Amino acid sequence: MCGIAGTLGKKEHTSKLIDKMVDIITHRGPDDRGTLITDSFAFGMRRLSIIDLSHGHQPIWNEDETVCVVFNGEIYNYRELRPELISLGHKFKTESDTEGLVHLYEQYGRDMLMKLRGMFGFCIYDKKKNELFIARDHFGIKPIYYRVDSVYNKSKKVYEQKFVSFGSEIKSLLEDAAYKPIINDEAVLNYLSFQYNPLEETMFKDIYKLPPGHYMKVNLADGTFKISEYWRYTFHDTFENSEKKLKEGNIVEDKLAKDIKQIVEDSVQHHMISDVPVGSFLSGGVDSGIIVSTMQAQRKKMGQPTVSTFTIGFDHVSEHNEARQVSDAQKTDHTEVKVNFDTYFNELPKIAWHFDEPVADPSAVALYFLAKEARKKVKVVLSGEGADELFGGYNIYREPFATHVIDRLPNFVKKYILKPLAKLPFEIYGLNYIKRSLIPLEERYIGNANIFKENEIRRLYKGSIPKRINMSPYFSTVSEQSDSRKMQHIDMNFWLPGDILAKADKMTMAHSLELRVPFLDIEVSKISAMIPDTLKYKDGTTKYILRKAFQSILPKETAGRKKLGFPTPIRNWLKERPEDIKNIIVENPYIQSQFNVEYIDTLISDHVKGKRDTSRKVYVLLMFSLWYNAFIAEK
Repeated sequence: MCGIAGTLGKKEHTSKLIDKMVDIITHRGPDDRGTLITDSFAFGMRRLSIIDLSHGHQPIWNEDETVCVVFNGEIYNYRELRPELISLGHKFKTESDTEGLVHLYEQYGRDMLMKLRGMFGFCIYDKKKNELFIARDHFGIKPIYYRVDSVYNKSKKVYEQKFVSFGSEIKSLLEDAAYKPIINDEAVLNYLSFQYNPLEETMFKDIYKLPPGHYMKVNLADGTFKISEYWRYTFHDTFENSEKKLKEGNIVEDKLAKDIKQIVEDSVQHHMISDVPVGSFLSGGVDSGIIVSTMQAQRKKMGQPTVSTFTIGFDHVSEHNEARQVSDAQKTDHTEVKVNFDTYFNELPKIAWHFDEPVADPSAVALYFLAKEARKKVKVVLSGEGADELFGGYNIYREPFATHVIDRLPNFVKKYILKPLAKLPFEIYGLNYIKRSLIPLEERYIGNANIFKENEIRRLYKGSIPKRINMSPYFSTVSEQSDSRKMQHIDMNFWLPGDILAKADKMTMAHSLELRVPFLDIEVSKISAMIPDTLKYKDGTTKYILRKAFQSILPKETAGRKKLGFPTPIRNWLKERPEDIKNIIVENPYIQSQFNVEYIDTLISDHVKGKRDTSRKVYVLLMFSLWYNAFIAEK
């Protein structure tokens, strides 16, 4: 695990800049550093030593020094790939997974990506082609950012984007004094809806995210580049075909549960490969319970010490008791962390800096403190991220089964009875359900978070409002699937990389802790993609087939527990120091110039007085203000 960075340019410039770019992300890799400086570019890394501690120094070259790599992540099947490469004539100097990348590239080029099982963001220098090959893993577990300049092409009379730099974190790119940060207003407006920025362009103009499942080639001679997709999550069957096969008996529930268990266990085993201590986060839910129980079983087989597990709680809410059910059953070495408001609030500016872009997910801050405590005992943790997106774990995925009741009503009932009801200015029981049922899924669903609605943004924002990100292309690729699968597809492409994995990476690496996510494994994804809705939401639950697969090793209470989300007391805490929070928000220069401060005053006042719960909206504004203070105000 590392942090990587690189920049194009002449040696006299890049030789000084690259040191700044890698040292600003020392938290990602405090154990080692390395750089390569050529006449046209420089790249480097900070290393968190996990595998082959003595010999994994980067950059790593191939035998004749024509291919070189810097790498952030882990390749879990490197031991299986190594014999294949040796049989093809490649010679290894280390036992690290990193070295396998240069030999895979030599042998297969771009097609190497289809052989990898892991999480990664890496850059390969191809000396013969004079180009960089930069790739990001299938799901977006590890980040890759890049910066471009717009250069005017006189012959074509157009501006063209030219590649400038890349990094695991945006702050590396900001070390270049030639770049002056400019806020991307379109990203800000989307952030208000999503609680994270869903665009490829970041909150900084001209700085982008390489999408999950994509790679880019950069011509070092002129800075031109091309981005291509190599993988996307694809459902194996249409919903109708899956249902038909299920009824015909070609998919047997017990067989599917057994296969899921075997594949997840195999993934956990691969994710435990390490030359340093490995522990696990443990909440009160099914996903982390499966991870911990499987880890402990593996440890027992190998005669290794018990798993170290870590749970966090707060003054008002906690999952300590629920997590303890699993830790007691599995006899783990368990640590409980408790955080109060003052500690939480005082760390928010530092957390905003670590995030690079604002992410207003209150549970992200909990993850920050949990990682801080875990790092005292272990260097690697496993966690349950991704299970909800792959196996249908969010309660909202069940909504289409309820709204179908209204879908089947005659049009005259919807037009003359339900639509007038939906326009009532006051709330009655079931009214929100009617409103949502009358709006097509493609128009109403943007993911798990929808903080400021479009009409609320119009009240909040003074300037012209760009359109929210167009999700039509993403819906169109799954047009034949069920509505629940469509929702999964949207979350796989937006919510998962934009919120879930962003906070997992940034909050753990802030403390030099590597987080691994066994559910987000290419082999696990293959079997999840063929599960019909019937076996996800059976018996009024979510993730039915996953629960069934592991019911024999989970405490009964854990296996049957509903999806609750990570509990944080932000609703209560925002009432404890409202003036401090208000001042951070309303005194922000961007908010003063672009936002309706009176509307913000109302949001805060209503929440403090208990008129309505506006905590998520206030928190979105708070995290934006802290991000601005960290990256824009002092530039």
